Order: sequence, then C-alpha cells, then structure tokens
Amino acid sequence: MDNSPASWAPAPAVLAVAWLITALASVGTITTAVGGDPRGAILFGLVTLVAGAFALHSTLVRPRLSADSRGIRAKTLTGSVLLPWGITRVRLRTTRRLGRDGVTLEIEAEDRLLVFGRMDLGEDPRDVLDVLSALRAG
Repeated sequence: MDNSPASWAPAPAVLAVAWLITALASVGTITTAVGGDPRGAILFGLVTLVAGAFALHSTLVRPRLSADSRGIRAKTLTGSVLLPWGITRVRLRTTRRLGRDGVTLEIEAEDRLLVFGRMDLGEDPRDVLDVLSALRAG
C-alpha cells in the first residue's frame, strides 16, 4: 500500500435518508399542528429534531476520520485534530449488546480517546484498522 491519504465518513446513502426523514417529519409536524393534533405535532417535532441533528452532524464532520503518512485527523463539531502517529494507539474494541457483537475503532492519544463505529466510518472498523496500520508502517 502507498502513503496516499485515506478518509472515512458516514455513507452518502445514510446521509440522504437522514435528510429525507428530516424533511418528511417536518412536513408531518406542520400537517399535524395545522390539523389540530398537538400530541402528533410534538411527536413529529421530536423525530424532526433527532433526524435533523444526526443529518446535520454527519454533513458537517465529513470526512469523520482521515489518515496519511503524518498521522490521523479526526473531525468533530469543534474542529479537527491531527494526531501524529508517534503519540497514537489504535485498537479495536468488541462489545456484546442485545446478543450482537459491536466493533468500534478506538484511537487514543495522550489525554484524548476517540471512538468510531461503523456508522461514523461508513465501513467496518476492522477494515479501517487495516488501512491505518498500513499507513502507519509505510
């Protein structure tokens, strides 16, 4: 593998569905409010808020994680942070919840711990770890 940069973000299809749900839920909020159903409007409003927050976050922090020969760059709502390879420790964590194994990628650097799941990365964290290991070694 070469030293070209790699990046990961939520899948575009997931992002599109989140924005579609936000739009449909906002229409539902308005329709139920105008129709005189305040409880329905509150429920649709909550769905709009949650789906919109997810969609906005996923849009603003693209790409969520990137890496090159210098190190790893993670993007958050407060900005991005560059973590040089020399101070980072990357590992997988498997957790069993509701009868299923969930795999997350953990990146530890000094006093920071960043955790990324499949939804954050758009692909399996195990595959991302393989690419990160190759970049680090290269």
